[in-house]
Amino acid sequence: MRLADLSSPDVAAQAASGAILAVPLGATEQHGPHLPLSTDTDIATALCDRLAAERPDVLVAPALPYGSSGEHAGFAGTLSIGQAATELLLVELGRSACETFRRLLFVSAHGGNAASVTRAVATLRTESRDVSVFEPRWQGDPHAGRPETALQLALRPAKVQMQKAIPGDNRPLSELLPALRKGGVRAVTDTGILGDPTGATADEGHDLLDNLTAQLRAHVRDWTSVETP
Repeated sequence: MRLADLSSPDVAAQAASGAILAVPLGATEQHGPHLPLSTDTDIATALCDRLAAERPDVLVAPALPYGSSGEHAGFAGTLSIGQAATELLLVELGRSACETFRRLLFVSAHGGNAASVTRAVATLRTESRDVSVFEPRWQGDPHAGRPETALQLALRPAKVQMQKAIPGDNRPLSELLPALRKGGVRAVTDTGILGDPTGATADEGHDLLDNLTAQLRAHVRDWTSVETP
């Protein structure tokens, strides 16, 4: 299930039988005072692992824990490589992966990576590589709020400090976007939270994880139902 645990001949055999390589894309960035910096990476990895548990034709690559997180500048611990570097990294990674695998799936759980991933996938497809991307989406708080807190309570409860969870900026994302684009998250909230995580529960997280997994499963089913040239 994990690419890095296999030998090269084992991977060659899996690839020859049609294995899909799933690459979790995350970030190392602030998620308020209560969630770990690994939150996006944890979510992407969990989704890939769950997909692989249901589909023996999926191998999970080591997660990419860095991305375009410039909107979180000014919060300690955030490590961003920017949009251009993220795009280039994904293009080169995709070219390399497709030397072995016929199909490549990026699972990106960090919204700030969206533009870079979209451009990278477009480039790889124009080069006749069979590449797809799944970006989990949910209703409600966009960052470090109730949904992401619930997911982490389901995935890594020991890393969630609920006693430090506090409400952040609760305005709709549509209202926040102009200020976010101009000054980043720091321009709208000192806590780094967009939403209110205080009522999150692990049960909610398990339900959301099941829903996102079902979305990913359907995405892959639809993608792989089309034969590659």
